Amino acid sequence: MNLDRFNDRQKEAIVTTDGPLLILAGAGSGKTTVVVNKIAYILEQRKARPYEILAITFTNKAANELKERVEGILGDVAGDMWLGTFHSICMKILRRNIDKLGYSSDFLIYDSADQKTLIKRCLKELGMDEKTFPPREMLTEISNAKDNLMEPDVFLVAFQGDYRMTKIGELYKLYQKKLFEANALDFDDIIILTVKLFSLEPEVLSYYQNKFLYVFVDEYQDTNNAQYLLISLLAGKYKNICVVGDDDQSIYKFRGANINNILDFEKEFEGAKVIKLEQNYRSTQNILNAANSVIAHNTGRKGKELWTGNGDGEKILLFEADNEYEEADYIGKAIDKAVKNDGFTYANCAILYRTNAQSRVLETTLSGFGIPYRVLAGLRFYDRKEVKDMLAYLRLVFNPNDNLSLMRVVNEPARKIGVTTVEKVAVAAVEKETSMFSVMEQACEVPELSRAADKLKVFTDLIRGIQRDADETKPSKVLEMIFTRSGYQDMLLAENTVENQTRIENIQEFIKSAQEYECSSDDPTLFEFLESTALVADVDNYDAEADSVVLMTLHAAKGLEFPVVFMCGMEDGLFPSQRSMYSEEEIEEERRLCYVGITRAKQRLHITYAMRRSMYGGSVYSKASRFLDEIPPQYVETIETDRGGRTAVGGGSAKTQKDLFEEIFARKPMAPKAPAAETANYAFKEGDVVMHKKFGRGMILSVTPAGGDVKLEIVFDEAGTKSLMGSFARLTKA
Repeated sequence: MNLDRFNDRQKEAIVTTDGPLLILAGAGSGKTTVVVNKIAYILEQRKARPYEILAITFTNKAANELKERVEGILGDVAGDMWLGTFHSICMKILRRNIDKLGYSSDFLIYDSADQKTLIKRCLKELGMDEKTFPPREMLTEISNAKDNLMEPDVFLVAFQGDYRMTKIGELYKLYQKKLFEANALDFDDIIILTVKLFSLEPEVLSYYQNKFLYVFVDEYQDTNNAQYLLISLLAGKYKNICVVGDDDQSIYKFRGANINNILDFEKEFEGAKVIKLEQNYRSTQNILNAANSVIAHNTGRKGKELWTGNGDGEKILLFEADNEYEEADYIGKAIDKAVKNDGFTYANCAILYRTNAQSRVLETTLSGFGIPYRVLAGLRFYDRKEVKDMLAYLRLVFNPNDNLSLMRVVNEPARKIGVTTVEKVAVAAVEKETSMFSVMEQACEVPELSRAADKLKVFTDLIRGIQRDADETKPSKVLEMIFTRSGYQDMLLAENTVENQTRIENIQEFIKSAQEYECSSDDPTLFEFLESTALVADVDNYDAEADSVVLMTLHAAKGLEFPVVFMCGMEDGLFPSQRSMYSEEEIEEERRLCYVGITRAKQRLHITYAMRRSMYGGSVYSKASRFLDEIPPQYVETIETDRGGRTAVGGGSAKTQKDLFEEIFARKPMAPKAPAAETANYAFKEGDVVMHKKFGRGMILSVTPAGGDVKLEIVFDEAGTKSLMGSFARLTKA
């Protein structure tokens, strides 16, 4: 290997092969390059063979990038390495060994929506009120218990005497019982059961400890307690563990991440060495100076100072807006200028915010400017109703004992199997200690179900028929069978709306994803495809090639970079959040999040805040974020704007959404208007404020001819942007 192209610290990290090593990698310091070449160096020095190396990441995106780059250096032998996310690595181990814990190897993974459905059923079965025991809060409590390796019986003993926590313990126990009965795991179980497997089966642990001579872990600052224990066990024999991370980018405490894992690395692993990567290859020095200045106010950190050879670059642009509409208008104009005058593309631009709720006004304004955009970490492709329906059918074909999937699709499309019937089936299943599907197959023998028995048999026959024909059939073909035989396709074709056409296209895209999986697998199977869909994260759906502005939360932006970044909503109470204001530990986490946002920018960084913002049903008056006070003024240029007769803060009212639309339409033409002959029947034009029976009040953004009809692009106050056909919309003027 030619090591001359690396800086001194990178070179040191690459050639330090044996013993515990912490690579403290600052943002944009080339950590992936170091890890890839470190693996190549180990193989070149013949210290290990490819299958004796384990490399763990947090996202599929990071795993794929690492795999591609290792293959670029090593060729096909890279395929012998164990390289993947925490969950995918544990899945490989569990598929081979989970029978030792009483599960079958064809287990299912329940996603967050499935977990919520299951916990609600458990609450109902135990007679626990959802208002007193909110489902989301209950799942968080259970997740925290699993993170701390507390099984239900241990949890109940630990909180004996505490009424509320005891009730949660009973809920936890029933939740786990139902997961086990369905041969299903939630995301926490994937890690926890692997750790449990290692603790109960010493020969299994010994096998993997002997197998992996070198263990690499990326984004170590994001590990939780269970992940830390898993890594420690796997590296327990040879101690050749290399972790890469940045304590200044630890922003996932709410998911259980424990920053002490990286801060205390030298204490936990005797003889550990720490190498700091401080040279940044991404950003300009002004941007880095701002980031360094902000993060320096944190006390819980190891300390490092980012620097670059990229030059000072532009100053950070700071804009104070009167309200969120003026803030969005500034961002829209700045993007328009960056693309038209400064040589950037839309894909070069990212808008980052603290909460998803901030995206609505931004989306509306970008539409008004005609700027293409995508929202990352909004509704995931796999969270769309029609895709989840197809997944539920697929899971039911794979495992008829999956009660959650059954309840989702038993009456989708409508089969006149009502909620009351489904509840009777559920009660009978509990009494008989069997699955709901088994009860439905024998419904004629259950008096309470006699009237619905024929309908239930039609459904179970449908699933069994697909099962028989799906034997050794590729997942894409099974999906095609489900789509047609279930009646789902006919249901969508029955009503010719834009929304139904979109749903059909989404299902076709889902089938395409199955085909892509089949092309990438030597031995495609249904359960592996289901596994791959369950482990997809939001950031894995990010397509850097699409030329559109991307909108996302600051949390979702971690690991990405953009030439032009907008950090908006920089106000105390919003960022840092109101919940963090009374805890120094929480403020430090928010400050790390600010540091992450600043270091996403490569060339140009805009920071904006509003003096007042519509929140909680009224206008909230704010002051600039305390983090802005931590950036020295020499790195910042304040953008002034002529607001004319703007009322001073504290009096008057903010611009309304209609005011903003009228300004936008006066400033920039929208899509070409439809010919008068085609729109005459609807009497609507761009800018009209309308009412829709389902979506409420909205404004028409564009009117486009579509055969003998017109397509209306409408942004609604509550429902967001919708595309409706004029003949179906049934709009009235507001």
